[in-house]
Amino acid sequence: MSAPSLDLTQQNSQYQLAVSFRFLLSLYAIVPLCVLIQLIDQYGFASQLRDMLPSSPSHFVLFQLLFGTPHIIASNLLLISHPEYLHTYKAKLLGMTVFIIAFFGIGSLFIPYTVLYIITACWTVYHVLKQQHGIAKSVCQLSGKAFYLQLWLSISAGIFIYLGVFMKNSLSPEQAQWVLWTAAGLSLALLLSTAIVQHTVPSRFGKWFLWANTLLILGSFYVYAQQYYFLAILMPRLVHDISAYSFYVTHDVNRHAKGADTGLYRLAQSWGVPVAVVLPVLSFVLTYLLQAYGDDLVNLITQTLFATQIYKAVTLGLIGYLALMHYYTEAFVWAKGSPLRRYIYFAK
Repeated sequence: MSAPSLDLTQQNSQYQLAVSFRFLLSLYAIVPLCVLIQLIDQYGFASQLRDMLPSSPSHFVLFQLLFGTPHIIASNLLLISHPEYLHTYKAKLLGMTVFIIAFFGIGSLFIPYTVLYIITACWTVYHVLKQQHGIAKSVCQLSGKAFYLQLWLSISAGIFIYLGVFMKNSLSPEQAQWVLWTAAGLSLALLLSTAIVQHTVPSRFGKWFLWANTLLILGSFYVYAQQYYFLAILMPRLVHDISAYSFYVTHDVNRHAKGADTGLYRLAQSWGVPVAVVLPVLSFVLTYLLQAYGDDLVNLITQTLFATQIYKAVTLGLIGYLALMHYYTEAFVWAKGSPLRRYIYFAK
């Protein structure tokens, strides 16, 4: 979910569920919790937890089963399970599919992998943080200039933190130090900017949201600098993913609770499955099946039919495609006036 500016006063009595800004703000409690865990581990247990936690991107498989991939699959399921949404956006979906195949597929034959990885990393961080700042915009009521200053300082710092975590095994010591200090400078700039612009936020609740987004970056940077890489990624991921699911579930409840009108939700209703759990449960199940068996199944088929294998056809190819489509579509499907937005309203 990548939220544009949201209307805090938008309400509709016919809907059963609202997106709660207080709930979304409460998710940021993961930041002080992770910092507290880091401090206790470092000073109380000689960093034993840090040594036990994943320290390499290749060790984040379980993390991807819990965070990241499930909400990406949920987002795509939400679109494809509603024919009118597909009809509304079919031109954009086809156009983006062609672009992904051309740029990331054919382009990978000519563009170095590192370049493609950095482009994807930047898009990932932009998507994650644009959502959080978009959600906060309506309660912070920042001017356009202040909003984009906060947004781009957060994104810039986030990109270097992300690269420092996921590319640490590919960086020389000098490069790793440069990435660390760049992230530090951008984080400091964000801190100073927040201290200045907070005076323009009219409400205490808005100030909490403003500082929550800033502390999300500062907390991630701090634990990254202390080499608690898992915690550095966990904080923004948990906040982002649960925020996204709150929109998906709210949409589904408000659209289907009184009577499912598409195949997937009619099937779930006939089995007595609450509409609120359809997307979360199905997305986690599909994530597990794709991660655990997808590549082997594709290779079994291609080996049998063509005597060849495709490297990570599902875990890299299919899931990568769904992720890029998610980043793209979430930028407009929740915009004001969209067919999905009709089923969303907000409460403080």
